[in-house]
Amino acid sequence: MDGIHDLGGKQGFGAVDPEDPLQGFSQRWHGSVFTMINSLAAAGVMHNSDHFRHAVERIDPISYLDDGYYGRWLGAAENLLVEGGILEQQEITDRAVAYGAKGDERVAARPQQGADSDLSSRDADRILRTSATPLTAERNPVAAAKYSIGDVLLTRMSSVPGHTRLPAYARGRLGTVVAVHGAWVFPDTNAHGKGEQPQHLYTLCFDAQELWGEGAENLEVFLDLFEPYLHRVEEA
Repeated sequence: MDGIHDLGGKQGFGAVDPEDPLQGFSQRWHGSVFTMINSLAAAGVMHNSDHFRHAVERIDPISYLDDGYYGRWLGAAENLLVEGGILEQQEITDRAVAYGAKGDERVAARPQQGADSDLSSRDADRILRTSATPLTAERNPVAAAKYSIGDVLLTRMSSVPGHTRLPAYARGRLGTVVAVHGAWVFPDTNAHGKGEQPQHLYTLCFDAQELWGEGAENLEVFLDLFEPYLHRVEEA
């Protein structure tokens, strides 16, 4: 979806300061949130990684920027718990207050309610009954790939109301196919309970100036993009 999380290619957020990979969880609660998310997956509340990513994308924009990596996960967990009918949001707030939180603090979670929820109970039951998950997201193709290595393609320009793996900075841009990877689970449908609907996946090479204009550095950017994101220039 189009939101604050789509920060790829944007400036003004400072240098990336990665944590020491040997440190593990830098704070104790990070490990607790990690365990919580895995428990939600095991219980069927989180149906797949795309469903989870979409839950992260929908938290409060300020919280997305300020709460850190596992803070975003925690907001997503609350979205999933409320939308899955496990807890009411007020119950979570009351428990937080009981443990010392202030009742008027910003709440990251923004769960969808009722008919607006992405996954109905019927969808969830169907997913759980068919949850013999393969080891990877690669699937057998249902049709031949439309494009080949060397094809110059134009990416889709339209905005996206739900989850997608096509970043905003790469929309409406020309790139060249440099690899064809076969069919993989399509995140745009999988995140919303509409099935895996496998789509062919390609690696495209983009000139940085094509993406960001003449002032961009002289370099190339490689993106893995699904077939529905792409058009031949004459088709577009």
